[in-house]
Amino acid sequence: MRSLSSRAPAPSTDPTDAETRESGWRVIKKVAPYLWPADKPWVKRRVVFSLAALFLAKLVAVGTPFLYKVAVDALSGDADEAMLLGLGAIGLTIAYGIARLMSVGFQQLRDVIFAKVGQQALRALALETFTHIHRLSMRYHITRKTGGLSRIIERGVKGVEFLLRFLLFSIGPLLLELGMIAIILTIYFDVWYLAVVGGTIALYVSFTFKVTEWRVRIRREMNKQDTDANQKAVDSLLNFETVKYFGAESREAARYDSAMEQYADAALRTSYSLGFLNFGQAVIITSGLVGVMVMAAIGVQNGDLTVGDFVMVNAYMLQITQPLNFLGTVYREIRQALIDMGDMFDLLGQPTEVSDKPGARPIRIDGGEVVLDDVHFGYDKERPILKGVSLRAAPGERIAIVGPSGSGKSTIGRLLFRFYDVTGGALRIDGQDVRDITQDSLHAQIGVVPQDTVLFNDSIRYNIAYGRPDASWGEVEAAAKAAKIHDFIMGLPEGYDTQVGERGLKLSGGEKQRVGIARTLLKNPPILLLDEATSALDSETERDIQDSLRDMGRGRTVITIAHRLSTIADADMIVVLENGLIAEQGRHADLLAKSGRYASMWTRQQADEPDAA
Repeated sequence: MRSLSSRAPAPSTDPTDAETRESGWRVIKKVAPYLWPADKPWVKRRVVFSLAALFLAKLVAVGTPFLYKVAVDALSGDADEAMLLGLGAIGLTIAYGIARLMSVGFQQLRDVIFAKVGQQALRALALETFTHIHRLSMRYHITRKTGGLSRIIERGVKGVEFLLRFLLFSIGPLLLELGMIAIILTIYFDVWYLAVVGGTIALYVSFTFKVTEWRVRIRREMNKQDTDANQKAVDSLLNFETVKYFGAESREAARYDSAMEQYADAALRTSYSLGFLNFGQAVIITSGLVGVMVMAAIGVQNGDLTVGDFVMVNAYMLQITQPLNFLGTVYREIRQALIDMGDMFDLLGQPTEVSDKPGARPIRIDGGEVVLDDVHFGYDKERPILKGVSLRAAPGERIAIVGPSGSGKSTIGRLLFRFYDVTGGALRIDGQDVRDITQDSLHAQIGVVPQDTVLFNDSIRYNIAYGRPDASWGEVEAAAKAAKIHDFIMGLPEGYDTQVGERGLKLSGGEKQRVGIARTLLKNPPILLLDEATSALDSETERDIQDSLRDMGRGRTVITIAHRLSTIADADMIVVLENGLIAEQGRHADLLAKSGRYASMWTRQQADEPDAA
């Protein structure tokens, strides 16, 4: 990576040239519909009015140096009455000031008119990206690093804002202004003036584009290192407790510093290349300016031009060079914005592994029967997890699924919620295959209490009400009482408005679980999934929460994925999974009488936890 600074620009076979340009056009095509949406005529009107204001601003800007020239000629005695327009030198000077003011005014009017369009496009793109991320599969999210994902979105949205602001109001206006000035130089002066100006611009643009392409490769490397450093920082902060447990603060700091060292190296090369770019641009622009001014000075000496002409040529050259100097920065930033937006659009292009079928209907719940019919599934094709599991949970029945780690217990819960689709067989709820119904309706009918309830960094009230946002305050309080956490909440200084911290870290494990139970109770689903809901708690807290879970399950179909067998001894049916197959199933007493796999697990756990019974 470090050798980039000494490497020559890559030939056209480098994918960062042709492919990057193609990617840039792809991004622009994707953004264009947001600026000209078929269903929003007000956006189209604002775009047209802003472009009209832009044209007027440039028309006035190009005519302003002419007023300057006539004023100078009037003061030097070279202007005739026709050129004075009946205003005189003082009047022309005032007209010159008014013209400059009008140019700025039209530019500001353009920005004001277009601002709402830009913000609307930005908001629509950000919402589409955010919504799409939530539609992506569980498989994508467990393999993607959160820090890197948030960085891609952040840079992509900023890139859209920059592109809208500068591509339309810097590059476009500059081309329009250059065209107008070229016409004036050709008609009013000489074609050689146009040749010098055109050659200067062509050389400037060529130099800028080539150096910027080289800098983009360095900038891409800098972005990569920036993302990597951010990922390490977010990962370390999310695992704050683990870092503390192992006294790894210095190790994490060294890991982060190593990533930042790579970022700093790329950033320095970016800074050095910027200096080279700016100086090269200054040489080209200054050479062109001096060349044109020398030609104009010769014309004045020969009597072919007036002093006002000399001043006007100088004004036009300054008018050209100012946006051209800015063009280098704008082009570089536009290129970077296109790369950042390309990453975001690649994210939008990620397919949703699990999606609703065309014509999928909402689920109809008659009792809450859950049936697994010869279900096969594997996260990887080469490594099957479930190898033909069939079981039935009747309406209102409590089914417990137990077995060693890796047997497929939690996988059944993920298939029930349709985080993944089965690869063989079917999973039905009240006779309806979950693949034939809408995901939103399915999720609305299933309540989940996971092993570790994760809370939003907000108030306890917000986290409980998350189960049903339209619930009344009385319903929220009733759910908290049913989960046996109301008294604890009322004992806090801020009560239900107490902030729980990121991921709920300000609460203990048992308190978080009770908030999760209250949240699910408020949702009031007919089907309940308890995914090792108490396995991370101590025995006393577990016994208290088990009572709440037992009360919560009344009148519902409950599927419990359990590690501690003592928590499911009263289940209507216990299913023992082993190697992706059902090894045994039946009631607790019946399974103990068989002296099989379940009895062996029970005996071992009783020996390890004599008080668990």
